[in-house]
Amino acid sequence: HGTVGSGVYDVFAQNAAQIAKAVGEEVEVKYVLDLRDFSKLSYADKFVTDFSVIENDPEVCVVAEVMGGVGAAYEFTKRCLLAGKSVCTSNKELVAEKGLELTTLARRKGVNFLFEASVGGGIPILRPICQCLAANEISSVCGILNGTTNYILTEMIQMGKSFEQALREAQEKGYAEADPTADVEGLDAGRKICILADLCFGKNVPTSAITTEGITKITPADIEYARALGYKIKLLGRAIRTGPNSVTAFVAPHLISKANPIANVDGVMNGISVKGDAVGEAMFFGPGAGALPTASAVAADMIDCVRDPATRVYLGWWPSEEGYVTGPDKLSCRWMVRTGAPLERIASAFSGVRFISVPSAPPEEYAFITQYMTGEELSARTEGMQVLARYRVLD
Repeated sequence: HGTVGSGVYDVFAQNAAQIAKAVGEEVEVKYVLDLRDFSKLSYADKFVTDFSVIENDPEVCVVAEVMGGVGAAYEFTKRCLLAGKSVCTSNKELVAEKGLELTTLARRKGVNFLFEASVGGGIPILRPICQCLAANEISSVCGILNGTTNYILTEMIQMGKSFEQALREAQEKGYAEADPTADVEGLDAGRKICILADLCFGKNVPTSAITTEGITKITPADIEYARALGYKIKLLGRAIRTGPNSVTAFVAPHLISKANPIANVDGVMNGISVKGDAVGEAMFFGPGAGALPTASAVAADMIDCVRDPATRVYLGWWPSEEGYVTGPDKLSCRWMVRTGAPLERIASAFSGVRFISVPSAPPEEYAFITQYMTGEELSARTEGMQVLARYRVLD
């Protein structure tokens, strides 16, 4: 009964008439599992502390898992599926780490394991990928997948705040946790890009196989150089089909042209682009976090489960073999490099670069945009060079 859990209950309570109309009969929340004392709530009689009460009740047909983590959440989810109950979750860590096992178990037991709320909060994205875009061969998915980091970067870009100041304000407003590591180091976005890659490309992308880089090293100087080019720095999760049986998935800050709609997704909003061979580029925007937007997605999955019990929505993927996920340093792109190396050193390592000029730059510092090259080639060319920052440019 935390932020999302209480939101799920509120959605069913406040929109009971609308949900009954959608389902064809009234839908009742029978239990809420929590160890804490909620005796002052008007629905205190619904609280239980023993999970087996829910597990063994034949009247319960669908359960929302909104606990987080892969400890008790994994155990209870698995037990629900084994008991023949569908499970709907907002838990991106659970889906990223255990999704292959749980979707397979759900299929075997003839129930649903749905997780629309695990990526993009209230944005419908996973079901459209699996249903509306099912006729496409998807080549890439890319987006702003974490509202906390997007809020921090927005404040740094628009208001000139330091990372530390923007983070502190995000924590005060409830956008960031007391320990923001999972957000600011890109781990949360990494779990979400794994889920998107699983569904887009059909094979398991383990979180251990991807690289994640966060926003803690982004400086006001980097932002100024990007602004001079007409770009913004955004933290992106990307998954790209790199061959007939290989994909690359990673999280890193990128320079994005202000002409790109995703560059203008600010604050705690999320934006996701999916490219398919038939549809071209489809874009999804909306609230990526928050109690009610996320609860809206959880409740919608639950409604699907109870509206037609005979219908099974199989969101799943196959196991992958070793070497299926390749590193992002083999991708070719342009780069923004900020360095303290002298001009002659830059000239000996690069040709055709575009230098960036900003009034506040120290006289001994240079920033430039490279030609297209892989990350491996960039590392080789800058070996021994004082590199202050390097960012991929999203073209």
